[in-house]
Amino acid sequence: MRAPLPGAQPRIRFEMPPVQDEEAEAEADAAAPFGEPGPRMSSKHPLYIGFMGTVGVGIALGLYYIASHTTQLLLWILAALFISLGLDPVVRWLEARRVPRAVGIAATILSLLAVLGAFFGTLIPTMVDQVSQLVDDVPRWIEDFVASDFYRSIDEQFGIKERVTEELQKLGENSAAVTNVFGGVLGFGTTVANSLFGVLVVVVLSLYFLSALPAMKAWAYRLAPRSRRARVEALSEEITGSVGNYVIGQVCVAALNATYAFIVMGLLGVPFAALLAFVVGFLAFIPLVGGVVAGVLISVIALTAGWQTAAALAIAYFAYLQFEAYFVSPRIMQKAVAVPGPVAVISVIAGGSLLGVLGALIAIPTAAAVMLLIREVFIARQDRH
Repeated sequence: MRAPLPGAQPRIRFEMPPVQDEEAEAEADAAAPFGEPGPRMSSKHPLYIGFMGTVGVGIALGLYYIASHTTQLLLWILAALFISLGLDPVVRWLEARRVPRAVGIAATILSLLAVLGAFFGTLIPTMVDQVSQLVDDVPRWIEDFVASDFYRSIDEQFGIKERVTEELQKLGENSAAVTNVFGGVLGFGTTVANSLFGVLVVVVLSLYFLSALPAMKAWAYRLAPRSRRARVEALSEEITGSVGNYVIGQVCVAALNATYAFIVMGLLGVPFAALLAFVVGFLAFIPLVGGVVAGVLISVIALTAGWQTAAALAIAYFAYLQFEAYFVSPRIMQKAVAVPGPVAVISVIAGGSLLGVLGALIAIPTAAAVMLLIREVFIARQDRH
């Protein structure tokens, strides 16, 4: 009976913990006042995976909420960053001549404001005169059109005069329509005020970004691992340099385009030449399609001076666009970006669809940056394998 049963295990007896020295206990408490840490939860534990997944989804939803409610501010920041990158090559050129960065920034901004002031100081009075002339000529154009045989023939067939008179009477009698008209005027004024405020915000942010650009770059480079910081810095400097050269080059191309259009329209006697030249310069900032749209617009307006004038203007302007595409732009943009034609077209269309004019402006430098990263990172890694 005293023989142990097969497979039986000895019973574990309760024992008191060994008595430790008080000094050893004090040292242990000082070293770990909250006790020794337990085993760390495995990253493959279901509770850990579920918790971290929930946190990630919450952060993503929070970022989406912030981005969706600050879209206008993000666009202003993007425009200011684009402008500061465009002015940075000028500031760095002055720094290479031992000009302090603060002085270089001040000189660049003052020079830019002086050029813009002289440009608009010359343009605005001419635009005001020409807009006034346009407003004065519109009634005469309407009277000539009403007195024309073409209008009489279509009025006899469709009764346009009676129909227009009836609609105007209904509009005057409908108080809701009059209220909508005043509401539209008020909305237009609000839009103009918001646009001016946006311009002010972009200018101020551009100044801050331009002054703090080296510090921003240094802080961003530290986010990369130390072993790759040199490579990240080299790629980033090449990308930002290309963007800056692209902005400066596009400004030069647009200025030449507008100057040429103004000279040709002045020689041909096209009305509102200064106003149209300003529109041409603005549209020329949009790559690929801006010049074509500008050419069609000024050609249509030149029809008011006769079809011969419009045809001569169209031939001269579109011939210049070909000269610009093959001789002017390649020489100005040789230090900027090199993007294949199909990629440029697709990127401009996509950028314009997403962000409008700003998206079309930054589409080509963005495509160039993506192609540079693919060539220097992905393709280089594939070649090593």
